[in-house]
Amino acid sequence: MIEIEYIVKDSNGVERLRTTDKKAADAYDRALDNADRLAQMLRADKVLESLSDADLEELTIYLARNARDVERVLKGKAPERDKTETRPTVPNADNVAPIKSSA
Repeated sequence: MIEIEYIVKDSNGVERLRTTDKKAADAYDRALDNADRLAQMLRADKVLESLSDADLEELTIYLARNARDVERVLKGKAPERDKTETRPTVPNADNVAPIKSSA
């Protein structure tokens, strides 16, 4: 049997996700790209200047992974999901290895 494994690395080459689910790998890769863009925007606009790089990374990844709910809130609507429920952050979470910390 052949099994294909997808590895997603951040812009520094640090492995962030290992999965057999291509859709999950693509979605996480897009989230990392969006998080990088958000971080660049926040740094360029000098927003939260005293925030550490690690905290900024955590914040922007959270915002990117929850983009739908963030967009709803910015439009004056409630998030689609109840914050008390737990929802996998990527599809088919059973095939996903834990995220490695870059710190």
